[in-house]
Amino acid sequence: VRDPERLFEETRLGQRMTAGIQAEREELIARNRKIEAELEAEERELTSLRAELTPEEFREKADAFDVKVQNLRRDSDRRVRDLERSRERAPAIFMQTVEPVLVELMREAGGVVIMDIRSVLLRAEVIDITDLAVERVDEEIGDGPDDGAEDGAAPATDPDTAD
Repeated sequence: VRDPERLFEETRLGQRMTAGIQAEREELIARNRKIEAELEAEERELTSLRAELTPEEFREKADAFDVKVQNLRRDSDRRVRDLERSRERAPAIFMQTVEPVLVELMREAGGVVIMDIRSVLLRAEVIDITDLAVERVDEEIGDGPDDGAEDGAAPATDPDTAD
């Protein structure tokens, strides 16, 4: 029996994946705040120009501003969805990565199956391999590859140039 949530939370790999997703979330929040401040300044400038422009010129600038805001909002929504998808996929990617270690533990214990603790009604504490699995995953995988390809988060990109 193993506890997948504890395995994810307590291994260095799971912690790295969680930290990577959290860092991306914080970057996204900071990016959105910066854009919001820039848009507010642009809106104030547009409002101040209203008296100097003809109604047609103002309408043209206001429409262009609205299109810009809508495009930025769509882009921000896409980034939020992508981050949420990464967060949702992280446990599955984690399990794929640690599966060889778990299979090795199962074989060493003479087992033929590893059950999720959440689906076990009664159990003896001696058959819970979560602590051993955390230790072994940390030994054999550590915090994972350095390229970020398997950490559950999207590869690092510059948020200002990403599509």
